[in-house]
Amino acid sequence: MTVRALRLLLILLLPIVGSAAVLEEDRADVMYHSYDGGGVTVQGPSVLVRKKFGERFAASANYYVDAISSASIDVVTTASPYSERREQKSVGAEYLQGKTVYTLNYTNSEENDYQANTVSAGLSQDLFGDLTTVTLGFSRGWDVVENVTDPEFRRNIDRRNYRVGVTQVLTRNMLLALNFETITEQGYLQNPYRSMRYAGPEANSYTRAPEIFPGTRTGNAGSGRLKVYLPWRAAAEGMYRFYTDTWDIRAHTAEIAYTQPVGNRWTFTGSYRFYTQNSAAFYSDLFPRADYQNFMARDKENASYTGNTIGVGASYALPVGWAAWLKRGELNLRFNHMMIDYDDFRDLRNYPPGAAEPGTEPLYSLNANILQVFVSFWF
Repeated sequence: MTVRALRLLLILLLPIVGSAAVLEEDRADVMYHSYDGGGVTVQGPSVLVRKKFGERFAASANYYVDAISSASIDVVTTASPYSERREQKSVGAEYLQGKTVYTLNYTNSEENDYQANTVSAGLSQDLFGDLTTVTLGFSRGWDVVENVTDPEFRRNIDRRNYRVGVTQVLTRNMLLALNFETITEQGYLQNPYRSMRYAGPEANSYTRAPEIFPGTRTGNAGSGRLKVYLPWRAAAEGMYRFYTDTWDIRAHTAEIAYTQPVGNRWTFTGSYRFYTQNSAAFYSDLFPRADYQNFMARDKENASYTGNTIGVGASYALPVGWAAWLKRGELNLRFNHMMIDYDDFRDLRNYPPGAAEPGTEPLYSLNANILQVFVSFWF
């Protein structure tokens, strides 16, 4: 996975503050996250604070840090290992009017060769006796891509995301959520440090050249999640998501999870996620020749691969009698082990030009561990 894909995964695993017809309680979260796999380590803290002002307005702020060191297969075969630091700051506001919650958020992310600013807005509306919740959302992002080896290099990306969702209470113990989103991107959509390869004129040789990506991309994704509350205080859920885009990538994600409280303080979870995608139309591990087609890429994120992730978690309800201003506290631990097998991306680390017939090198695979430890307090 790319470092930015890893960051997205880690952010998605953060504690989520949702919206409802009643604004959620005041809350603070402090988290440490760590990713280790494929020659990449990503780790750092995150702090999230949410505060209500009256019954209608709430504000939130999040500070998130990544310390990254990379000697991934992409790096060691084309460049030198590196270390960098990324800081992300987010602020948000919610306003409740009747049964509608309006949200507005801003996020800024900065590192030495990439800056991103994102503004998002949304609303959530309860209908039909609060049995149905409809959500609408829009995000606009402005990214700037730079290259540490070229001070004059500066490219822009414009990102937009449109989303709609429906959550329906089916029965007393069953909840269904359906979501659809469209993502559009325009600008410099490749990594300035990566290269593709094509067959050389001599036997067992190949030549590297900069990748060439399309300047636009539009993707659509639909998902459904069913959650069932079981008689013995447990819950089971299943999720399926389908994604397709104009680069001819089609991806399927399926996930199952189980949650089981034990006693009055402990809650344990287990999950399994399956992911598979085909390669982009302009991807190849080895092109036949230079200028073989208009767009040529060897970025492994556009390759065909399958991923399996097994996760476990535990939470403990903390005693908070020592602080009268605290309502409750919770300590959480989450661990995921991710395994990715590539179908058409080959491992060149021990096979420089001339060492083997190009295209016969072993296929690449990746194992990674993702750890999150965070504590939450409601006040």
